[in-house]
Amino acid sequence: MSEQHEIALPAPAAPNSPQTTVADGLTGAQDPTRVYGVDEAGRGPWLGPMAIAVVLVDAASVRALEKLGVQDSKRFGSGARGKAQRAELAAQIERCVVDHRCALVEVDEIDRYTFRGQLNHLERVVVARLLGDDGLKAARDARIICDGARLFSPMKRDYPGLVAVDKGESAHVSVAAASVLAKHARDEAFAAIAEKYAAEFGPITGGGYVNKATRAFLDAYQARHGKGALPPEARKSWGARKRKPEQLPLA
Repeated sequence: MSEQHEIALPAPAAPNSPQTTVADGLTGAQDPTRVYGVDEAGRGPWLGPMAIAVVLVDAASVRALEKLGVQDSKRFGSGARGKAQRAELAAQIERCVVDHRCALVEVDEIDRYTFRGQLNHLERVVVARLLGDDGLKAARDARIICDGARLFSPMKRDYPGLVAVDKGESAHVSVAAASVLAKHARDEAFAAIAEKYAAEFGPITGGGYVNKATRAFLDAYQARHGKGALPPEARKSWGARKRKPEQLPLA
């Protein structure tokens, strides 16, 4: 991944701005053939951050991505070989797209929004930041494809050229490229978590998702640190009772 930097995100309904980590790509002039693709990874796990990526492609980079065989990141699987393939492809994508950004949204911010039933709003805030003046500087009439019809349709108010679709990574190479970058960023984030606890608990598998391996780690953590104890990387909002969503701006 590219060098990462801290950014602050606007949060109209929260006292503090989400803390994210951003990977910067290359800049380029506007072009009518250019399309922004948007996707996320790690929306629903028990452990670790959520990654959201935006890539900017033009006709040449679309051809290059298609030649690389870019496809939905989840098709690589969660094993070591799949992660290595995804990492290699992510590096190639970063070299051939016009520009890109990838933000890691940390657990504390996910919990802050999710307890209020505002996780969708948080995702839109992050994407707006990545597309905005401190990110890719997308024009208001830019062509943007987002994965998630219901999730991202409200952003059409600010970007009339935005198309929000389900399973976008299967039909649009720009979204597939964003999917790979987001999933790779999520892979790296979870690898750091696993390394942190390896000496105390041994190998940690499962990617932090809702599965037996993650449950085994959380059970072992509670056995050692006390009933109800959770590591700081665990989402306290997962499965918890949520407040009724507050009325928010559409963005």
